[in-house]
Amino acid sequence: MISTVVDLGIAEENTFSLAGKAHKFDSESDIEPILAQLKEAKNVKKIDFSGNTIGIEASKSLSEAILVHKDTIVEVNFSDLYTGRLNTEIPQSLGYLLPSLLKLPNLTYINLSDNAFGLQTIDPIEDYLAKAVSIEHLILSNNGMGPFAGARIGGSLFKLARAKKAAGKPSLKTFVCGRNRLENGSINYLAVGLRNHADLKIVSLYQNGIRPAGISKLVEKSLALIKNLEVVDLEDNTITPTGAAKIAESLANWENLVELNLNDSLLKNEGFTKIAEAFKTGASKKDLTFLKLVYNELKADSLKALVDIVDKKLPNLKKLELNGNIFDEEDEFVVKINDIFEDRGFGELDELDELEELDSDEEDEEEDEDEEEDTLEEDLDLEELEKDLAGLEIEDTDVSVDKLAEELAGAHLK
Repeated sequence: MISTVVDLGIAEENTFSLAGKAHKFDSESDIEPILAQLKEAKNVKKIDFSGNTIGIEASKSLSEAILVHKDTIVEVNFSDLYTGRLNTEIPQSLGYLLPSLLKLPNLTYINLSDNAFGLQTIDPIEDYLAKAVSIEHLILSNNGMGPFAGARIGGSLFKLARAKKAAGKPSLKTFVCGRNRLENGSINYLAVGLRNHADLKIVSLYQNGIRPAGISKLVEKSLALIKNLEVVDLEDNTITPTGAAKIAESLANWENLVELNLNDSLLKNEGFTKIAEAFKTGASKKDLTFLKLVYNELKADSLKALVDIVDKKLPNLKKLELNGNIFDEEDEFVVKINDIFEDRGFGELDELDELEELDSDEEDEEEDEDEEEDTLEEDLDLEELEKDLAGLEIEDTDVSVDKLAEELAGAHLK
């Protein structure tokens, strides 16, 4: 998970929150007492209904009440909003709530995480995202997307970029989409969607089952082109040395990088060596504060490279995560890294309580395991894909969801 948290700095007095109350709103009468308070509130900038559950009728009432504050709302948190709801209820609820959000001209932050959307509710999500020109921070994690729905999200992000440009609105700044099983099948469309948001600062795609071929294409053809990135979070995907090579090639482009999260991604020594060399030969990363490398099968020689990098190229690094790798806690290079952090006043490394140790025979073996053959099922030309998607622009804001889904189904999504 990313350490850099998006915070719009909205004061408590400007926030209407029911966060974590576990209310169950089914009917209009269920939610009306709450909505009466919402309507009476003044200068509401943030609405937080997370951790409750809402039905169809209550959603209709909420969608109308939100519009009382349509000119002031800048942040909406609808995460964990459908616990216990049928998959037939959720799209109908979204059919009320999302069109209402499109009427909030200053809404820049939307959190829809921890809702079981999946493929069955992709239509209203896709339609909304393609038109949400005011949104700059999109949090969409743990929604059960899968690769097909993930591809449609990517296509929507491309159309959103076009719509933003036409409306004179800035691109997305934050895209968080973790724990969604995006896998390699989403990568072509996701890469196209993201690379058209030139001002992205945070991209977090943790725990998505993306394999090395998908990581490689995503990084080379999309993330590497986004110059303003501050956070790159690929935790708990399978990067391996193959994907690490593309990350290494991209480091020079990410001049403002604050956090690089490659935890639990099977980099191995070979992969980290490529990244380390890029750090060594490139300019100092003066903004890099967090470097996360846990559970990557790194050995002592990776530590040795890290000492030089931390000392000479990462002058402001405050957090280095190394647990779960293959070296001794008392290794001389661990001591040297701790000395560097202490000299800077940042304390020591986090406790290294899950390190692995190889016996002497294993340490002498070369890492000659062949990586499992990994390719993209459909390796599309992204320039051609952009042309196809541009032909599906949503010009009529009242276009039916069925029509949108029908058109996208013909855009070679697989």
